[in-house]
Amino acid sequence: MESQLESRTAVAARAQGVWKVYGSGESGVVALRDVDIEISGGRFTAIMGPSGSGKSTLMHCLAALDEVTRGTVWVGETKVTGLSDGRLTRLRRDSVGFVFQQFNLLPTLTAQENILLPLSIAGRKPEPAWFQTVVKAVGLEDRLGHRPAQLSGGQQQRVACARALVARPEVVFADEPTGNLDSRSGAEVLAFLRSSVDVYGQTIVMVTHDPNAAAHADRVVFLSDGQIVREIFEPTPERILDQLKRLGTEVEGAV
Repeated sequence: MESQLESRTAVAARAQGVWKVYGSGESGVVALRDVDIEISGGRFTAIMGPSGSGKSTLMHCLAALDEVTRGTVWVGETKVTGLSDGRLTRLRRDSVGFVFQQFNLLPTLTAQENILLPLSIAGRKPEPAWFQTVVKAVGLEDRLGHRPAQLSGGQQQRVACARALVARPEVVFADEPTGNLDSRSGAEVLAFLRSSVDVYGQTIVMVTHDPNAAAHADRVVFLSDGQIVREIFEPTPERILDQLKRLGTEVEGAV
């Protein structure tokens, strides 16, 4: 309990004075403008905003998938900005988990092999008790020998969630994790992400367009034109939808 409590008070990731510009000169596109943000450990943060607002760019910069033009990014106590390619690779492998809209599973591997792939690449053995805990939490005990083509979309995404958590990363980044799922499967994935925070003290950062998905978070951060313009704590779908309307965002299938 003490270690979980500590994770809930630490800063899992942060950006300070971050700019991201694609291109140069008059043709340059500013995706992020002097952004400051702290991601609290052991919390579920959702990032929202209109198309082109910079939300995915912010996530990619925080996750060390994209290099900032100016400013500084940390993952845990590690300063990401200026790291060599080798150290960046190790950071992404050991400290960061990823869940993507497209699942990104290898079709020739079983569910178990996909879950353990990051550890295999790193030459690390799984902690048996933790592996069983994660598999049970995502409800895949009887699907470990199945390949992705033998699994439903929801099951494939739960495999991806388990893969993201099995290495016990400091923070998990989820980019539209329910975007390709039906409402029932999406609800199952969101419930798992929520429980991974509440039960295991995991840190989740999720980009989403869906107010109902974002309402599972503890905090919703809104971007517009590359800047953070507002944040909501203890969000509800109605409060989120109201803020999105103020930002001029078209929301489909909301509330």
